[in-house]
Amino acid sequence: MKVKAIFISLICIMAIMYGCDKTSNVKLDEMISVDGTLKFAGTFKGVGSENVSGQAKIYLTNNIYMLKLENFSTSNGPDLKVYLSTASSPSEFISLGNLKSTNGNQVYEISGTPDFTKHKFVLIHCERFKHLFGSAELMK
Repeated sequence: MKVKAIFISLICIMAIMYGCDKTSNVKLDEMISVDGTLKFAGTFKGVGSENVSGQAKIYLTNNIYMLKLENFSTSNGPDLKVYLSTASSPSEFISLGNLKSTNGNQVYEISGTPDFTKHKFVLIHCERFKHLFGSAELMK
């Protein structure tokens, strides 16, 4: 009976571990249009044991705001998202979607016209486990 319980426990642990899709680690090299104007920039800092580095840059291109993660690198994890937030933690934020890759240059369109005096942090956050990986404070 005890062996059966251990076996079932191991199967459950393996299902949880392998059921968590991690973000791609393929290095990306996405670019902003040459007519884009740099508006804000910040440097990423990891939180706790997470390694996050690179720059977050906001460009205005054809009246559309774009976020570029440049020379970006982060620890891998499941369900990583990119947020534009009012604080260095995910309280009030705009989700820009799934993190495309754990490294390289990547671009995200920002819908609407956020108030960058309030939404001045870019966060990398694991939504599933409510775990912040890193943040960058945007400045002019």
